[in-house]
Amino acid sequence: MDKLIINGGTPLHGQIQASGAKNAVLPIMAATLLAEGIFHIHNVPDLRDVKTMAYLLRIIGAKVDYEHNTLTIDTSNCSFFEAPYELVKTMRASIYVLGPLLARFGEAKVSLPGGCAIGARPVDLHLKGLSKLGACVVLEKGYIQASANQMAGCTINLDVPSVGATGNLLMAAVLTTGETTISNAAREPDVVALAEFLVKMGARIEGIGTAVLKIKGAAKLNAVDFEIVPDRIEAGTFMIAAAITGGEVEITKCNPRHVDSLTAKLREAGVLVEEGKESITCKSTRQRPLPVNITTSEYPGFPTDLQAQWMALMCLAGGSSIITDTIFFDRFTHTAELRRLGAKIELNENTAFVGGVESLNGAPVMSTDLRASACLVLAGLAARGCTEVHRIYHLDRGYERIEAKLKKLGADISRQDGGL
Repeated sequence: MDKLIINGGTPLHGQIQASGAKNAVLPIMAATLLAEGIFHIHNVPDLRDVKTMAYLLRIIGAKVDYEHNTLTIDTSNCSFFEAPYELVKTMRASIYVLGPLLARFGEAKVSLPGGCAIGARPVDLHLKGLSKLGACVVLEKGYIQASANQMAGCTINLDVPSVGATGNLLMAAVLTTGETTISNAAREPDVVALAEFLVKMGARIEGIGTAVLKIKGAAKLNAVDFEIVPDRIEAGTFMIAAAITGGEVEITKCNPRHVDSLTAKLREAGVLVEEGKESITCKSTRQRPLPVNITTSEYPGFPTDLQAQWMALMCLAGGSSIITDTIFFDRFTHTAELRRLGAKIELNENTAFVGGVESLNGAPVMSTDLRASACLVLAGLAARGCTEVHRIYHLDRGYERIEAKLKKLGADISRQDGGL
């Protein structure tokens, strides 16, 4: 099992390009099931999760090829409408095939999802919404089994603005009869990208980017070409990397508006952030960042997917800070590993109290989920001495060749076979 070896203490300097967004490409890959034909999807990151979704589409019957960051998906011969447990347990985004299969073929059998172990993330909003659209949905032996002769438009009020439920219900609604309204919809850039992809396919959607989506069902959709938006979480991770190492990094081919909440907090911490049309430059201006509290919330609030990385930065702040995660209450498994590096962190339910220290010291640490992995890499880049980050298969699910990008910025980092 691979591990990363990091000799910390080197300020990062230079320029890197943001990859395509993992959280946008996965539902868009699932959405290709809504139409028959050949799709070309560009700016697709080379990630384990993308490969997993491609394998799932092949099981369903699609032909999927990947070359030079472009996916070619032919959905003409899809005939198997099941997403098996053996695959879905590795990636909860597999549930995105539920809505498209049900909308196009009238049936779907999808295992209850797995993925990162960061607390309970129920799919009840997906199922309630599909039931309101007219589907018969039952849970049996760990599988969601859904069927519908013809779904009809309705009004769906989400209890919380769930990204997954918004995406799944949006895909299910585009082929229904009548009009569907999704209220309290998620507004994340990934949801916007999915909606724009569906519109390009021929769907009729109003309110894109707002909390109320109105969908007028179409009789048929078409295969299209599409380019994936930049990954705001990857961009944010590298912004924090510049700050935590005392360096200066420019991220190109990104959308500065997508990380406004992080930019505001970095500026509070004393980091210089300059924004271009499609670029962001972060420069450390202090020996230690100022302590800044954050509370995660749905977009456009501070992303839960940057909470762990922010904690790594606050571990070296010149004072104490408070970090509260209102999205996933149990998303703090990285705190124990940060303590191994010398961090001072106390937990109380979904809130972490971080006492800044002057320095961290390298040690072996273990990743527990995708963003925790990024947090530990950032901490290792700033720590004195050598840090070994184990179980980095989590990291490969969401970051495209992160060690190569960090090397380009001057980091002393290498990937090694970690053995059993």
